[in-house]
Amino acid sequence: MVNLGFWKDVKKKTNSEKRPIYVLAPMADVTDVAFRKMINTYGKPDVTWTEFVSADGLIRATPEGKMKLLRDLKFNPDIERPIVAQLFSSHPEYMKQAAALVQELGFDGIDINMGCPDKGIEKQGCGSAMIKNPDVAVAVIKAAKEGAPNLPVTVKTRIGYNKNELETWLPKLLSAEPAVVTIHARTRKEMSKVPARWEHVKRAVEIRDAYFKDKAGDKTLILGNGDALSINDAYEKGMTTGADGVMLGRAIFGNPWLFRNFDTGEIYMPSVEERLSVMMEHTREYVKELGDIKSFAIMKKHYKAYVNHFDGAKELRLELMEKANTLEEVEEIVKRFLKSMR
Repeated sequence: MVNLGFWKDVKKKTNSEKRPIYVLAPMADVTDVAFRKMINTYGKPDVTWTEFVSADGLIRATPEGKMKLLRDLKFNPDIERPIVAQLFSSHPEYMKQAAALVQELGFDGIDINMGCPDKGIEKQGCGSAMIKNPDVAVAVIKAAKEGAPNLPVTVKTRIGYNKNELETWLPKLLSAEPAVVTIHARTRKEMSKVPARWEHVKRAVEIRDAYFKDKAGDKTLILGNGDALSINDAYEKGMTTGADGVMLGRAIFGNPWLFRNFDTGEIYMPSVEERLSVMMEHTREYVKELGDIKSFAIMKKHYKAYVNHFDGAKELRLELMEKANTLEEVEEIVKRFLKSMR
């Protein structure tokens, strides 16, 4: 039986608003606790995802290693709910134990990554490699449901490994009755080198509907992912394909206001001062939450995105990339730039 959990209320709400569900994509070294605070403060999505975390590591790591992994699962319950913890593993026994831990930590749901193309992840039999081992994939889903019986378990995956395998891969996943399957509309082989083909998301909806045609109760929700460039674009993709929702990833870079006006579709355009102020707030939050365990250089990918489309942006961006290696240096560079604008 499909346990939709909180997804049932989310779906009911968005149905009443006649729009798809809009969710935040999990991105390693991007959607950490610091950036998620910015996103949920300035433009809250319907559902928030964490970065992915190794279920095996959570169970097998040394106490020091486990504490570091748990930092990736830190969240702010006052502003981030509903929030889903994304895990990866090819070992059902570790997934079961990690799922139980996630439930204890107070998350609203669990997502299993079956789409990451990173070679290091695939060597562990995880991520996209799961597509080649559908029986293991089903066992991992069932293990997560056993470990966290009170939480909805979802899957994020691709349409296939070297080719489109949706016709066989998706029904296999549906047999484990996950609450949601998010379909990245590319194969693993294609990475992100070709445009996402949303006709495959539409086909996934058709496969889902056929699978649950004669079954009582709730049915698995289908979310689409890939090249959704804005809320308006996500709306069109969701409505055209019939998907229950759309996951947005790269569109959030430098734009924590992305979800701000999803009820109207109006694009919020912050002033240069506001953009740089939020960038600094993001930096301070990153240093506070993660500065002792992660490199400051990770913030620079955000600077590339924040500092764009205004006079002097190129010069400011270059200075931040070359000279800013501490919070204090960033503050001084930004302060000097804002003073030059007056």
